[in-house]
Amino acid sequence: MQRQIAPEDVRMGMYICGFGGSWFGHPFFRAKFVLKTERDLERVQGSGVPYVLIDDALGIAPDPVPASVLAAPAPAAPVVRAKPASSRSQAHWYADEETRERADRQRAKQIVSRSLKVLKAAFTDVRLGRAVRMDEVKEIVDEVTGAVERSPRTLLEVLQLKQKDEYTYLHSVAVCTLMVNAARHMGKGATETREYGLAGLLHDLGKMGVPETILNKAGKLTEAEFLAVRDHPERGYQLLAQSPNMPEMALDVCRHHHEKMDGSGYPFGLPAEAISLVARLGAVCDVYDALTSERVYKDAWSPAEALAAMWSWEGHFDRTVLFSFMQSIGVFPPGMLVRLRSNRLALVLENKRRKTRPHVLAFYATRDRIFIAPQEVVIQDNLANDSIVGWEQPEEWGFDDWEGLTERLKRGDPKLAA
Repeated sequence: MQRQIAPEDVRMGMYICGFGGSWFGHPFFRAKFVLKTERDLERVQGSGVPYVLIDDALGIAPDPVPASVLAAPAPAAPVVRAKPASSRSQAHWYADEETRERADRQRAKQIVSRSLKVLKAAFTDVRLGRAVRMDEVKEIVDEVTGAVERSPRTLLEVLQLKQKDEYTYLHSVAVCTLMVNAARHMGKGATETREYGLAGLLHDLGKMGVPETILNKAGKLTEAEFLAVRDHPERGYQLLAQSPNMPEMALDVCRHHHEKMDGSGYPFGLPAEAISLVARLGAVCDVYDALTSERVYKDAWSPAEALAAMWSWEGHFDRTVLFSFMQSIGVFPPGMLVRLRSNRLALVLENKRRKTRPHVLAFYATRDRIFIAPQEVVIQDNLANDSIVGWEQPEEWGFDDWEGLTERLKRGDPKLAA
């Protein structure tokens, strides 16, 4: 039986079959193994992942822990991580971490290079009227899934370096990676996660029928050009449908990733209830990568800038899916009101350093419904520290002048309730 346990509850002899967490990954090349060494035990317990997934049918079972223990508010004390026995072993640990990071980056570059070749061949096949070679495409999805299990951040960082003339192809690989990462965060099984990835990889296949001059045009599209672009989801769907054994999920995302929750999307203007969860996620991943990528006609936005804009577009995205996506990559727009696991409300602060974890300012106790002394919290995304569990509407808590309250919080004004 598989179950989730806290990293500090992991013991020797357990069979680990997965790690919780988001963008920041975990310290192992593999996600399924029997825990056999003290060094690996230390690394798991000090990894900072929110939970570890074990299978007690393949290893020893955890000690029984009351549910109230896991549900209790996070303690204020910082996490104390196990230290290596000597400076020599500590140096060896750091050397191993650097080796792992270099290996992950090299592996990510190899995946990107192979993906580029496979997708160029696949898109050429489509232009010539041939079916997609699914065996090669699925191999790329498997490689991406493995890379995400090891270090999703590394693969996405390499993909952000894509050249402008490679955008059409590597955008699809990036969306595949984001879909896999989000599916894992949502707790999807291995088969479904790979189908999410395949859907992301093939979602823009219909753009092969759109001239490059239109796709890369800097100015406003003419009516005829816009109609050509609007046709690409249905064109891609028809092309994918010709390939035998094409998963329904891939067809769905290809056809519907430009639909919007308010019914203003294309090609069909579907109402929200007619748009599947995977298509809603596909829309989020597609737009996020487009905004954060450098194009011939625009500079790349930062992740926070992109998510702030996406959150502000009323009726465009499913906000529950968009927020789950934010959790999966560990990025939140500055100024958002969020709920913490410690039953406090907090303001998301601007993160001046691109690769650091989110910073929030906790200022309100939800149980007592009172303002508290503001406390800056770094979201570490593990069970021993606080985490972001949801977003809130300011007016529902009586914060009618949210902008004004935000400014007072940033200034450290003691009269917060005024």
